[in-house]
Formats: sequence, C-alpha cells, structure tokens
Amino acid sequence: MEVTNKKDHAELAAEFNKDPERVDWHDETLWTVRQRRDMRAHQVPEWEALREMASQIKDNVLSNLHEYLQQFEKNAIANGITVHWADNADEHNRIIYDILHAKGIDQMVKSKSMLTEECGLNDYLKTKGIDVVDSDLGERIIQLAHQAPSHIVMPAIHLKKEEIGEIFHEFLGTPKGMSDPQILTETARQHLRETFLTRRAALTGVNFGIAETGEFVVCTNEGNADMGAHLADVHIASMGLEKLVPQRRHMGIFLRLLARSATGQPITTYSSHFSVPREGQEMHIVLVDKGRTRQLGRKDFRASLKCIKCAACMNTCPVYRRSGGYSYQNTIAGPIGSILAPNLDMNKHKDLPFASTLCGSCSNVCPVKIDIHQQLFKWRQEIVKEGKGGTEKTVLMKLMSGVLSSPAIYRRSGRVLKWVLKRMPFLVNNKLNAWYRQREMPEPPSGSFGDWYKKNEGKK
Repeated sequence: MEVTNKKDHAELAAEFNKDPERVDWHDETLWTVRQRRDMRAHQVPEWEALREMASQIKDNVLSNLHEYLQQFEKNAIANGITVHWADNADEHNRIIYDILHAKGIDQMVKSKSMLTEECGLNDYLKTKGIDVVDSDLGERIIQLAHQAPSHIVMPAIHLKKEEIGEIFHEFLGTPKGMSDPQILTETARQHLRETFLTRRAALTGVNFGIAETGEFVVCTNEGNADMGAHLADVHIASMGLEKLVPQRRHMGIFLRLLARSATGQPITTYSSHFSVPREGQEMHIVLVDKGRTRQLGRKDFRASLKCIKCAACMNTCPVYRRSGGYSYQNTIAGPIGSILAPNLDMNKHKDLPFASTLCGSCSNVCPVKIDIHQQLFKWRQEIVKEGKGGTEKTVLMKLMSGVLSSPAIYRRSGRVLKWVLKRMPFLVNNKLNAWYRQREMPEPPSGSFGDWYKKNEGKK
C-alpha cells in the first residue's frame, strides 16, 4: 500500500514535527540502530573489502542482467519452480490472484515483502475476496492499524509501544493499557499460530535470487516466512529483477553485510534457501520489473539497483530520522527511496531529491557502496532541466546565476544585503523566507572577503 498525499515532503515533515517528543524518540531510536551497525562493522577487519566485493558483484549483475535472469529462470524451472514475469504492479497482482483462484484458495499468509507493498497486493486481493494476513510482527501491526510501512526493515518504527498496545487491545483483545513488549509479542504469536496451520497458500519476499542454482533466499528474524512456506500447499515468491547474485558462494559476502547494516546483528536469525518444492507442493516465483529496467537504462542512476534493502541509509539520514517515513509518500522512503521514486513518477516525487542535506552519510554506510548523495544531487539537476523545480526556485536560481556570473553585480549585491541585514532585518527574517523558519540568520559581517584580501594582499 503506497502512501498518497497532495502535500509535499516539507509540508508532511512539518506535520510530523508538531510532536517534538515523537520526533526526538524516532530520531534517537534510529540513531541507536546506526550506532549498532558501526559497532558490528568495526568488529569485522575486512568490512571495507566485503563492501567493495559486494559492490563489484552487483555491478557485474547489472551489466549482465539479461543473462543472469535467463540463467535463473532455466535453473528454477529445472528445480520444479514455476516462473512468471510481470512488467508492472497490475500484472504482478493478477498473476498471484490467478494462481490462488486456480486452486480455489481465498486465504493466504504473507511474510515481509516490500515489493508487494509497492504493488498494493493486499488491497488488490481484498477486492477479489481473498483474505491476506501479514505474519511479520511489524507488518501485522500496521496491517491491523490500516497503515503503510514507514521503514523498509522496521515497518512500525513510527509507533510507540503504548500505541501498539491500543491496536492489540482493539483487534486482538489484550487488556487495555497493556504495553509490555513481551506480552504483546506472545499475543501476536498465539494469534498467528492458527493462521500458519490453516492457510493453504503462503507468499514470501525474496532477499536474493541465485542465478547459478535457480534458488532464492529469504532472510527473517522471526521464522515466519519458513512457517508459512513449509506448511502451505502453494508457495509464491515475489522478486524484483535486481535481486540476483551470480553464484551461491557470493551469499557469504552479502549475508555478512545485510544484517549488520540493517539492525546491527551479526546475521539474520533465519536465512532460508528455497530451491525445490516439497512433494505435493507448488512453488511459484514472480519476477517483477516495475520500472527497474528503466532505471537500469539511466546511466547516472542505475547503481541504485544494487540496493539490498538494508535501510542503513535511512537509519543514518538526519532528514529521514526527523521527518518520518510517511513524509516521503513512497513505499521506499529515505535517501534510497528519494532516488528510486522519481524514476517511477518524476512529477509526483520531484520534491524528494531535495529532502536531503547531501551530507554523504548514506553513501558512507551503504553496504554495496551506492553513491546515494551524488545521485540525489544528479536528480536535482534532472528535475530542474525538466522544468519541474518549481517557479519560485527557478526564478531564484536564475537570479543567483546572474549575480554570481558578474563580479560587479556580486560586489554591489553583497553591500546591499549587508545594509539590509543591519538596517532592515525584517525584510529577510520573516515567515515568507523558508530558510528563516527553522534557523537564526547570521549577524551581518563587518566586511567582505574581497575587502579583507585587498587589505592584506602581500602581507606575510
């Protein structure tokens, strides 16, 4: 389910910031995860070598994606898996519905899958009379609350335990006011047990597809994907085209990077390889494009497809931490989402590349070394070139271009601005100046750098 709103990122971030206590808690919680990531990374002497290897492997995959996809399909079919191809969300959803409908199934259990969130699968199947229960704890919480994920690894990170307690009280019958995480988790476990035992179909996401063997790998901390897939008569996996790695031995690199980058764990609790359906079981995998090949064709942005969805960039981003996931209006939020979203709809998401300080922290923590902040800067250029930068910003940039291209105008403008700041500061320090709303304007300087240089030129 994609978050949709006519407001832009800045307006939605301002709404999130109306609750300072929540903002501080959200910020501190995610920064704690970032610190755990650093601690785990520093415990691995070859950490940077692993990042470099993972980056090069993914570069190889993107350069030869057509061959690896064909290899994966051939080997998956040989393993007894039925392979489907979907160009977009509608095709993905119809394929899954057709599989369920053909088997007379109207109930399904689903483990965590951001791709199905991208495609709006739950809502689509609901219109077809098929009940879907999310079995990941965070996903189940937001499903009960009728919300979308605000984070790709911790989907309910925006909710406090007291709020989760109220959701469980309403839908699962826990005592009112109960917010003990252990009790809430046990309640969810008991609630989901019957679901696992009675649902004939299970859907999982895919963390990695292995071209060499035709198998796919699903990483979870709760074991819910395994419970659903092993007990179901039909196992369906949804996989983005970019999730491939060439060989099984490469998993030793990616599994060491993934959990450490995502949550500061040495490894995910369960890293399950699915290759052959058990006797009597059907196994399907849906390979989904949904704008990925278009991004692949964009030279400046193709590296974003190397992403392994660890969310390290989100956990470190000062903007995401203090604006919340919903302010991005996209299934994938944060820095990486701000690169991926304009590829899908530049007009709708033209504000996102500007929702960044370009500090580079996201690039520094990315386990596959995506140049995230550089791509955000390049998207800004593309958006302005396409005339989608906004009238106010376009006029200001043209004005600044004129000022900066003329030394004489630059010097005169500097003197005028200094005079205004000294004599008429209200012309700058007002609510119409977006920069001033969250900042204190600096004191006007006593002189310009040019004046200082002339005065001190030749002095040692």
